[in-house]
Amino acid sequence: MAEVRLLPAAAAQQPLIRRMVADYLDEMGLEAPIARGSVPLYWREAGRWPFLIRADEATVGFALVRRDAEGFVELAEFSVLPAHRNRGLGAAAARAVFARFPGRWRLKAVPGAARFWDRTLRAAGFAARDLGGGWRAFTVPGGGEEIMDTVADRLGELWFDPAQVFIGGVWRDVDAHLPLEDPSTGAGIGRIARGGAAEIDAAVRAARVALDGAWGRTTAAERGRILARIGQMVLARADDLAALEASDVGKPLKQAKADALALARYMEFYAGAADKVMGETIPYLEGYTVYTLREPHGVTGHIVPWNYPMQIIGRSVGAALAMGNACVLKPAEEACLTALAFARLAEAAGLPPGALNVVPGLGEEAGAALTAHPGVNHISFTGSVGVGRLVQVAAAENIVPVTLELGGKSPQVVFADADLDKALPFLVNAGIQNAGQTCSASSRILVERPLYDRVVARMAQRYAALKVGPARADLDVGPLISARQKEIVEGFLAMASGAEVVARGQIAGDAPAGGHYVAPTLMAGLSPDHRLAQDEIFGPAQVILPFEDEEEAVAIANGTDYGLVASIWSENGGRQMRLAKRLRAGQVFVNNYGAGGGVELPFGGTGKSGHGREKGFEALYGFSTLKTVAAHHG
Repeated sequence: MAEVRLLPAAAAQQPLIRRMVADYLDEMGLEAPIARGSVPLYWREAGRWPFLIRADEATVGFALVRRDAEGFVELAEFSVLPAHRNRGLGAAAARAVFARFPGRWRLKAVPGAARFWDRTLRAAGFAARDLGGGWRAFTVPGGGEEIMDTVADRLGELWFDPAQVFIGGVWRDVDAHLPLEDPSTGAGIGRIARGGAAEIDAAVRAARVALDGAWGRTTAAERGRILARIGQMVLARADDLAALEASDVGKPLKQAKADALALARYMEFYAGAADKVMGETIPYLEGYTVYTLREPHGVTGHIVPWNYPMQIIGRSVGAALAMGNACVLKPAEEACLTALAFARLAEAAGLPPGALNVVPGLGEEAGAALTAHPGVNHISFTGSVGVGRLVQVAAAENIVPVTLELGGKSPQVVFADADLDKALPFLVNAGIQNAGQTCSASSRILVERPLYDRVVARMAQRYAALKVGPARADLDVGPLISARQKEIVEGFLAMASGAEVVARGQIAGDAPAGGHYVAPTLMAGLSPDHRLAQDEIFGPAQVILPFEDEEEAVAIANGTDYGLVASIWSENGGRQMRLAKRLRAGQVFVNNYGAGGGVELPFGGTGKSGHGREKGFEALYGFSTLKTVAAHHG
């Protein structure tokens, strides 16, 4: 008998699935839930996962799988096509479906199929219980290993398979996997794909095929329409995406929801900008017409960190797609869920196969393969200085441009004339948001001497009221991403001997013991050159440093290797303008911090904070190359 395989149905196969489902429902005498020729959303709206049953390289049937309200995996619809039913493929196909999703199952046999299912379940060794009404319940061994049986129990219905990679419009199985952990509990909640060099190579090749095919022929206006549809779908699933991010990264739900809305906003912004990138005409010699064109780099690689997956996908992948590049996205192994969910939404929105490819995996395997691949034309990396250096070296071998965003030690400079009531929420929140795991976190608070004691006292009050707990409790601060990150942060805090620990937040008494929690810590009494005032901690910790005058403030603010973000708190307009020019940072905020995170604002740093700019219109220039055309016409 032919080998039977189960393959997830890609976007290009939707018409085939739609036709088979409608034919099946007609055959069963059931009312079709979708009209023939309508938009094929039936299986998505009902939470069904579509699969094709393949044998001898032919499609011989389909399966729609879902999870019901009681947590059972259910075979919602299943059929071998009439032309193949005499080949004995049904039982093998059913076993392939069961094997993909270990755990608790139930199914309802349609009239005439009861004997088939009883025979199939018996042959597979599943002890089925009769629930009445044609329903049977059984357990497929291995429950708890598949992510659908673990994350779905915690997060509700998933609409993608996190144990796969997405390449060339197809969800593919891989040979190896990585464990997935909930930072709030430290418990495993499933597994993700461990892609490697082979998957990266396939993804780069698929991206090149897309550029040479349908995606490369897509007009800027149509690219904008596709991005707009993606944005609408992100908005529609914002709560689901927030739940994924909260469990994957440990963010309080309100912060995770803000990230989902930011992702939608990036799609909206770049949708509108896609056909607004213009060339120029250049006055030149008589008989010449000279103009410039903005063209995509080609295949762009995107290595996205675990702290803000959705936001960085939005600002990086969104801009690259708007310019017509084909993307290979390697999300951090600690946080892949929303990257894969985004791919599924992009697929449903009509993004052509190969325009976006997602390969989870380890940095030293998939990440290294991506940065060194000769078929990649541009790399965007957000992460640590050490890894950023490796990325740049690898890309240099192929003479490939790189955008690096590597973190910072960002100061807020508070002068004696500052509006302290206005400043206080920014002074604290900018340091503890996402448990301090933010590249632009304000980990240094510089305060002019006359106001210093008041700022220390007021910030201490706020710190003492901070509550830390699991993501779903939606408190002020969630866990750190991993036990390793907790160890790093606690190692930094151990250096505070001799410093004054002004205040600490409180870890909730009912926070799970296995979660990676660190109490927010406010410190004073350190010199500006202390490691806690120089190094990026990447945890919920801030240092308050006094200064005497404007000159000393600038010297301390600029006195690190970083230069990402800075903020000035003063009512003196002249001082605001002077310091905005003198502070070494890619973004300077006056009487605010972050400006609400506007997607329109170019973002990037100087020094060891990296180079290049993302966000805003500027990112479109970074994800394109300039061509000059000089036409001599006599």
